[in-house]
Amino acid sequence: MGAKPAHDEPGDGDTLLNRFLQNLWAANTVTVTVLSVVLALVIGAIFIIVSDPDVLSTFGYLTARPSDAFDASWTVVSDAYADLFKGAIVDPATITAWANGTGTWRQVFFPISETLTYAAPLVFTGLSVALAFRGGLFNIGGQGQAVVGTITAAMAGFFLPLPPVIHLIAALAAGLLGGALWGFVPGILKARTGAHEVIVTIMLNYTANLFLGWLILQKGVQQPGRSDAISKTVDGDAQLTSFGGELRANLGILLAVLATAVVAWLLNRSAFGFELRAVGANPPAARTAGISVARTYTLLMVTAGGLAGLGGATQVLGTAHALTPQVAGNIGFDGLLVALLGRNRPWGTLLAAILFGALRAGGNRMQSFSGISLELVTVLQALIVIFIAAPALVKAIFHLRAARSARLGASMAKGW
Repeated sequence: MGAKPAHDEPGDGDTLLNRFLQNLWAANTVTVTVLSVVLALVIGAIFIIVSDPDVLSTFGYLTARPSDAFDASWTVVSDAYADLFKGAIVDPATITAWANGTGTWRQVFFPISETLTYAAPLVFTGLSVALAFRGGLFNIGGQGQAVVGTITAAMAGFFLPLPPVIHLIAALAAGLLGGALWGFVPGILKARTGAHEVIVTIMLNYTANLFLGWLILQKGVQQPGRSDAISKTVDGDAQLTSFGGELRANLGILLAVLATAVVAWLLNRSAFGFELRAVGANPPAARTAGISVARTYTLLMVTAGGLAGLGGATQVLGTAHALTPQVAGNIGFDGLLVALLGRNRPWGTLLAAILFGALRAGGNRMQSFSGISLELVTVLQALIVIFIAAPALVKAIFHLRAARSARLGASMAKGW
């Protein structure tokens, strides 16, 4: 019998390299995420080029002088992405100014402060969606729950006469309870009547926004002397303390990290986490095992709603400080993308929220300095999510070695 080929021996360098590459490209979610970001940036570069009339004009004589088109394209793309980095992470010029004594340390940390400011509420709404996904529910109502959270937190902030620390705790608790109440409605309807959580939460999103628009204009809530839709300002004692000066980052980001740790513990270490994962995986089997599916659905939506409500509270107590029709922005809907990008895992959701916050903060500078539309940042976010989701779907369809990627599609399907 012939000897086994040397290159098939266990421990052979070539075999280990092949195995490494197979694992790298087959199921490594970090690789998929990084490549998704790279692909999104490449396609975003194409959009930047085609949206600049001066660059497009150089393509009119591409065959005569191709260097003009390539140089112009490189210049506009590199400048745009450089501004994106400077606005989201750090501007090297501010470091030089600080070293020379002509600038301050706050200017150095301003970009990352803006990133964390935008990321904080997204962590909460992302965790809300991710937690519901793990339990087999699709919580598309994070926006409405966040809106109600802003309402209850702001009203506690300017109505309750409480001492400083207690006032802030009470306002945050009010935001949590408001979101939990808004999550309880679809939860109990799902548990008792089988009503689909997607339909119910969509309707509740509209209800929350309409209620906010009506409430702001009511006497006692509307800011005195103003005719436009804006409420009283939250008392300073109930505001989340910022890091000072032009740095808008506040204690909300620390609360977001704490919430991430709590949700990770809840999912992986608690009895309730086991129950919701069992119900999310197979409701009939969980029921047979003695788990109350109805109770789990209700508690799950209450918890998810409370997280989204905290996101709204962070928004109004940390940066907005008053109710307006757009006080919550799109943090609930962006939370859907953050949860998807984070693979419905708590710490992955935190990192995804920071990435989205960086894109938003950097996009503001990119718009101001490079003249690139802020909507392009939204396109980049959408492309990142698309490229992350597409490999999971492809690998699941063809039954390739991508169990970790395929789970995303499975968890989404359970929500529907």
